[in-house]
Amino acid sequence: MSKIPITIKDIARQLGISKSTVSRALTSNGDINPETKRKVLELAAKLGYQPNVVAVNLKQQRTHTLGVLIPETVNRFFAKAVGGIQQVAMQAGYNVIICQSDESFVAEKKNVQTLLASRVDGLLVSVSGETDHYEHFDSVIEMGIPIVFFDRIVESVQASKVVSNNYEISKEATHHLIRQGCKRIAIMAGPQHLYNSRNRLKGYMDALKEAGLVFDPKYVVHTDFRLKRLDEIARYLMSLKEKPDALFAINDLAALEMMHVFKNLGYRIPEDIAVMGFNNEVICKYVDPPLTSIDHPADELGKAAARIVIHQLATGDMSLVEQCVNSQLIVRASTHRMKN
Repeated sequence: MSKIPITIKDIARQLGISKSTVSRALTSNGDINPETKRKVLELAAKLGYQPNVVAVNLKQQRTHTLGVLIPETVNRFFAKAVGGIQQVAMQAGYNVIICQSDESFVAEKKNVQTLLASRVDGLLVSVSGETDHYEHFDSVIEMGIPIVFFDRIVESVQASKVVSNNYEISKEATHHLIRQGCKRIAIMAGPQHLYNSRNRLKGYMDALKEAGLVFDPKYVVHTDFRLKRLDEIARYLMSLKEKPDALFAINDLAALEMMHVFKNLGYRIPEDIAVMGFNNEVICKYVDPPLTSIDHPADELGKAAARIVIHQLATGDMSLVEQCVNSQLIVRASTHRMKN
C-alpha cells in the first residue's frame, strides 16, 4: 500500500502556521523569520516531504498570463473591475483569461481547474455568492500560484485581499437615511457567509445604535445576487404592521426593481419609503426619482488587485497584502425627505 504523501498543509498544521508561510520557507520566496524557516525545513525533512514536481515546473515556466474569476461578466461592476485589471496587466506585459462562475460554487471550482490548465501565473478572484468552502483556492496556493481576492474576499484563505470600506460606507449611508427622518430602515443584506454582506450589515446596525434606534431583525432580508425574489421581498416588507420608511438595497438593480414594485403598490418615493442602492450605475441619475447610491470603485479595486499579483510574480515576495479602496455616498432625490 503506497504511503500518503506529506503536503504543505500537513507541515503547517503541525507547526501551527499558515500554508503560505510554509511555502515561503520551502521556496525561499519572500520575507520569513529565520527560526520559522529552520523549523519548517527540519520538519519537512523529518516527515519526508517531497515537493510536487509538476507544480514546481509549472511555476517556473511562466506564461505571463493572469486568470480572472468573477461572478458575472454582464454585471457592470465586475466588467469595470476587469477593465481595471486588464489595463494594469497590459502595461506590465501580461495577458488575461476571464472566467465567470455565474454565482455558482460548482462552476467556480471548474473555472479554477480551467485556469490552471491554461497555466496562468496568478489568479484574481471575486467569489460566487454560493461559495462557502474554499479548498479549491487552498490547493492553488499550495502549488505556489498567488491569489489576490478583490471585492468579495475570503478571510480564511492565506492570500492577499483588496476590499472597499463596506462597514464605514454602510454606516454613513444609514446615518444619511436617519438624518432624513427615517426610523424603520430595511436592508437587503446579501448572503450571510460573505465578508461584504456581514460588514455592510454591521455598519447598518452600528449606525442604528449610535442614533438610539432599536435594531429589528424583521427589517433585514438576506438574499442572493440572482435577484429572483424582489417582488416577494417588496410585498413582504410592505405587509409589515410597522412598514419600513427606507430601504437600503443590495445593489442598484435591486433598488430599481423594488422602486417599481413599491410604486405599483401605491407608495411614493421618497415620501412613503426612501430607497438607496449600491454601485452607482449610470442609470441611477436618469430614473424617477434619481436613485441615491454608493459609488463603489470597481476599476480601482481591479487595478489594485492586479498590481499586487504582478508585484508578487516580479519579485517573488509573497507577503500577504490587504488594501482598502474607499467608496463614496452619492445622494439623490430617492432619499431626500427633509426640507432645507
